[in-house]
Amino acid sequence: MQDILMLNAISPLAETALDGEYRLTDRSDSPAAIMLRSYSMHDYVLPESVLAVARAGAGTNNIPVDAYADRGVVVLNTPGANANAVKELCLAALLLSSRGIVQGINWTNALVGDDVAKQVEKGKKQFVGHEILGKTLGVVGLGAIGVQIGNNAVRLGMNVLGYDPYITIDSAWKLNHNISKINSLDELYADSDYITLHVPLTEGTRGMIDAKSISKMKNGVNIVNLSRGELCVNDDIIAAVKSGKIHSYITDFAAPELLNVPGITVIPHLGASTEEAEDNCAVTAARELCDFLKNGNITNSVNFPSCSAPRAGICRITVIHRNVKNVLNSITDVVSAAGINIENFVSQARGDYAYTILDLGADGDEKLVSDISVCDNVIRVRKI
Repeated sequence: MQDILMLNAISPLAETALDGEYRLTDRSDSPAAIMLRSYSMHDYVLPESVLAVARAGAGTNNIPVDAYADRGVVVLNTPGANANAVKELCLAALLLSSRGIVQGINWTNALVGDDVAKQVEKGKKQFVGHEILGKTLGVVGLGAIGVQIGNNAVRLGMNVLGYDPYITIDSAWKLNHNISKINSLDELYADSDYITLHVPLTEGTRGMIDAKSISKMKNGVNIVNLSRGELCVNDDIIAAVKSGKIHSYITDFAAPELLNVPGITVIPHLGASTEEAEDNCAVTAARELCDFLKNGNITNSVNFPSCSAPRAGICRITVIHRNVKNVLNSITDVVSAAGINIENFVSQARGDYAYTILDLGADGDEKLVSDISVCDNVIRVRKI
């Protein structure tokens, strides 16, 4: 039985997805794979035995994805597994940004005396807020989470604008027909009473909410950021909140400068912190790892293409290689020279890397694996 090393506590439900062939453990000298949540792997010494790393969650900023690709280590994540949890927190954030709920609770808890009921009736006017019914919500990013938020906001009576130049066909099918497709962020900024961010952190999205973008928004806009703290320039957010340009900023990512600023609510990274989300992420990550280790199928990788096929033939060979000319010819030439028929062949590329699955009509020996391994631009070969 092969080990899957846990670098964080993982829901025990993950075991149910491992088919009894793999063992979750927090100690192993030669694990076949690693499962984690928030553990930072940037300074981690990765065992040579590791074939894949699975993040029980969507973000992989804590994993050196590119470096692992060079080593032929597949990095998997679980997009959508925690979508409902984040959606619910976002809907709560929309209400928190509108109604002065947190401020009112804090004020009430500070009251003293036997006449608190009278004090409440006298002082509650300072927390009068706004309803979200009929207001316009701009959703930036229409992945698994953004689609759910947009659809639910429509049901709550909001006008919803959606922006995502990379929306998938699957997400588009799930999107409520009442959501208006917006072609530019500037248009979304100008028309939205509320803006919620659901995009990954990349060089293109880092600091996307700054003084320049804020200047294009409505006066009194409310911004919700449950994706990544670095999407927003905190100093610009603070300045806009103090000037009244931003009515409320709610973020799930703590930073010293954001604390105790009126108009800013900092949530302690609770986006996916529900028992259900942790279970879903763990089970999904375990299934992906199991399918990769057992069958060589890749699903939801962030550094290699998705590539899978039902098993055929007697032996399966998988090859991680660079996405350059003649690599596939070199691989198939080796198999042909061994006198073995290829019964099924699947190959997918993504950026600089590619992944190939070969189902063979005869059992390949260690020499076959070795001969493929020494082909130019081949990174890792497995016989399954």
